[in-house]
Amino acid sequence: MIETLFYLSSGLFLGWSLGANDAANLFGTAVESKMVRFSTAALLISVFAILGAVFSGAGASHTLGSLGQIATLAGAFVVALSAAFTVFWMTRFGLPVSTSQSIVGAIIGWNFFAGNPTSTEVLSKIIGTWIFSPILAAVFAALFYFIIKHWLQNSKIHLLQLDFYTRWLLIIVGAFGAYSLGANNIANVMGVFTGILDIPSFDLWVFNFSGTQQLFFLGGSAIAVGVITYSKKVMLTVGSSIMDISPLGAFIVVFASSAVLFIFASEFLKDFLTMLNLPSPPLVPVSSSQAVVGAVLGLGLARGGRNINFKIVGEIAVGWLITPVIAALISFLLLFFMQNVFLRTVV
Repeated sequence: MIETLFYLSSGLFLGWSLGANDAANLFGTAVESKMVRFSTAALLISVFAILGAVFSGAGASHTLGSLGQIATLAGAFVVALSAAFTVFWMTRFGLPVSTSQSIVGAIIGWNFFAGNPTSTEVLSKIIGTWIFSPILAAVFAALFYFIIKHWLQNSKIHLLQLDFYTRWLLIIVGAFGAYSLGANNIANVMGVFTGILDIPSFDLWVFNFSGTQQLFFLGGSAIAVGVITYSKKVMLTVGSSIMDISPLGAFIVVFASSAVLFIFASEFLKDFLTMLNLPSPPLVPVSSSQAVVGAVLGLGLARGGRNINFKIVGEIAVGWLITPVIAALISFLLLFFMQNVFLRTVV
């Protein structure tokens, strides 16, 4: 039991890093502008991220598992630790980072070490989603902007009423964003452990709590701890590096990016579209940071492209490219040390 908890600690560390950094995407502007208190934002993110992880987190984890079938706890520990180190150190150096890209890179590093082929079909699906998700978020943000602009121009709403509505919209969409973040990104945190640990399910009143859901609850709790302990400073500084955003603009950005995360995590939506014989999105863990950046750019372009810091956008794009490469290298090296120095079976 103690050994299992030790191996799970790397996934919990990755979950903590995710909560500490990505929570700022949901409530950063709202907290910085004092539209929402930090305590309120932290509580909402913590509760809804756990709910999203437990009830909707299974879909994206299946795709991640298909990329590399890690068979040992030691191997899963190293892969999650490599992703967590990549997130932690790139954040320390001020470089943009994505937990989705770091875990994918770490799994590819394990595939190289194990001599297993990486599924090009699954990898191309994931990379395609990384490219498409910020574009989709940009389109959503632009559409929402024009809809809200049209509504404001044709309504006689008082500024105090608008402030009240905006505050509640930020709370509601932040909760939706937290649920979507937990549902989509829990695969990054605990996905590598789901095929290895055999945890018995148990009944909780009328709800059957499966072993995978128990793992996802742990991962969601780690995200919540990251939010509560380390996200406030990031929340107070996020949002202004690419473009200055008003509270109403923040609502548009969070709504657009959260919708993208939800689309690529919802098994219900996929099954519904399939039933209607319509194209359905793949269930893939996507980067919340990419979705947010895409939404910010979409909002900025809809406003005429003014005040967008394209130099920062370029630096972010470079960070996206090097993140999986660094994670793969760290994973390969740590797997070598785990197997040859600590004499643990990782393959």
